[in-house]
Amino acid sequence: ERAYLAERDRQRGILQNEDNEKEKFDRMVERKMSHLLPPRLSEDSEAIEPKTTFEGDEEVDYRGRSWTEPPSGVKGAEPFDIDDHACFVPKKCTHRFTGHEKGVHRIRLFPKTGHLLLSAGLDGACKVWSIEKKRCMRTYRGHSAAVRDVQFNNDGSKFVSASFDRYLRLWNVESGEVLNTFTNRRVPYVVKFYPHDDNIFVVGCSDNKIVAYDSTTGEITQEYDHHLAPVNTITFVEDSGTKMVTSSDDKKVLVWEWDIGVPIKYISDPTMHSMPVITMHPSEKFMVCQSLDNRIVVYQAGERYSLQRKKKMEGHNVAGYACDIAISPDGRFVCSGDSNGKLFFWDFKRTRMLQKYHAHDKGPSIGAVWHPVEPSTMFTCGWDGVIKMWQ
Repeated sequence: ERAYLAERDRQRGILQNEDNEKEKFDRMVERKMSHLLPPRLSEDSEAIEPKTTFEGDEEVDYRGRSWTEPPSGVKGAEPFDIDDHACFVPKKCTHRFTGHEKGVHRIRLFPKTGHLLLSAGLDGACKVWSIEKKRCMRTYRGHSAAVRDVQFNNDGSKFVSASFDRYLRLWNVESGEVLNTFTNRRVPYVVKFYPHDDNIFVVGCSDNKIVAYDSTTGEITQEYDHHLAPVNTITFVEDSGTKMVTSSDDKKVLVWEWDIGVPIKYISDPTMHSMPVITMHPSEKFMVCQSLDNRIVVYQAGERYSLQRKKKMEGHNVAGYACDIAISPDGRFVCSGDSNGKLFFWDFKRTRMLQKYHAHDKGPSIGAVWHPVEPSTMFTCGWDGVIKMWQ
């Protein structure tokens, strides 16, 4: 009897030790950040039950086309086609989309046609809005904490949401069902689909790694582990996305070959600041980066990745916020929000400020996207819970 009890306690001790090891490891990985992050997931925790509500009039129109189809007559523009149409700086706010209970952190437009707008709310809900009908079409609730990033896949049929509850969810846009749920028990900060394969997306995490998931199996296919702080951005560059540029709180920018876990280039310079947002210029020759010393800096994308010292855009105040950069599809104008809720426009060639508006109250205007087809339409979102359309 005694021997049996001793053995049982020993086994229990081993199991407990394993759990403690995992906890300790999680704690060690996040030690510098843990006060900023939500509580850790225990081993057996489950993501919350997803809910979705359709808020439009009807899911199919009289011709039997789904509500996600672009309106007839809208032809899409290819993402990096500069000569498609000339763009102009918007003059005023023409519409306000309201419906999120808390702030809106990120907005994304439907690829190519831009007829739907996807928003990630700090209330844990994602919404898809129709630009034409100017209303919310579907709400997706599947997170118990704020959603940090959302991304459409390359054809716009699905999207992935990454939340501070440490889960990622892959949704079907049309029906609102959750196709898969992913977690590596870290906070995902940024998510991007791989341009050449819709089934693979990459996630930048709070444990300094970038992880590639296969969305069909839910398995991690590759880890890119070289940053020394949480990863902020992932951008695909060079011949439509065979290389990956990542930036992090460690003020470094690394360039990776796809599917190879060692960086091929290291951009680091004592004068550099952390760059929480990087946007590709539509010419695919430049990366436009939001630097936290209140300026926007431009790097060559590809070849030598050199800093374009003459191209600096200043005048806004972003310190501490990851304010999105939007660039007009013809590459002439750069637009960014700032921490006081303003919205700024610069000329990309001459880098001079053209226009500034007051866009949002109660905090930063954090997200900005430029419409791919309509020449002077853009959208901003802020922590006041409003998404604004500018024309």
